[in-house]
Amino acid sequence: MALVKEIPIGKIKVGEHEQRLSLDDESITGLADSIGRVGLIYPCIVHSEGDHYVLVEGHRRLAAHRKLGRETVACIEFDVGKSQVSEIAFAGNFFHKELSPVELAGAINDVFKSGSMTIEEMAVGFHKSPHWVKSMMAICDWPKDVLEVLHVKGISVSAAHNLALVTDDTYRDFLLRNAVEQGASARTTSAWLQAWRTMQPQEEAIQAEPVPGQAMPQPVIPQGPCFCCVQVFPVNEMSHVPVCGACVQILRSMSQPNV
Repeated sequence: MALVKEIPIGKIKVGEHEQRLSLDDESITGLADSIGRVGLIYPCIVHSEGDHYVLVEGHRRLAAHRKLGRETVACIEFDVGKSQVSEIAFAGNFFHKELSPVELAGAINDVFKSGSMTIEEMAVGFHKSPHWVKSMMAICDWPKDVLEVLHVKGISVSAAHNLALVTDDTYRDFLLRNAVEQGASARTTSAWLQAWRTMQPQEEAIQAEPVPGQAMPQPVIPQGPCFCCVQVFPVNEMSHVPVCGACVQILRSMSQPNV
């Protein structure tokens, strides 16, 4: 049975199992205030390594203790293998539901690379398909500017996926700024991606000769018979007067020649 014990903060190393890209100062302040009032409800998780400890899970709680000026923090020490440590860190961070899509992608990728879980095992754990797991891992290879916007939840994962496929850095930056400002959906960024793919390369566009203009085709205007003279005219040359069906029949019979 794992026991909770107070461990000096100075003996705890962090970073190896950190799955968040940043710790928000405001959220740490709020957590520190809560710990100051009611104490630490969930201990941190560590494992020993020589004369010090490595933090496995509980980075925000440790940061809050430092903010409070505490010298120790309540921890549970696990004596497990490296692969199990990675799995514990991953599970703890995921179930706290504080990871951004980018952080979650990094966590999934780290667990897979460590060999502690297969794609199929993670799919079962998430109640998702293996394709979803692979798609999340692929996020790690997206351009840095797309990851930064996605990390702060400026756009959705689906919308970001389309922009990640734009290889022109300058144009992608332009699209990203517009996506954030307009709150662009995945459908919108998909249209932007398709439009970009149909563009000519800039060098060709600059050197290309102007395309001669073509004569504008004449618009096709519907035609119809006049109720009075029965001659055919374009509809834009006739008056449109509201007349009931019975009167239309009378007018038609009056316009027809006597037999």
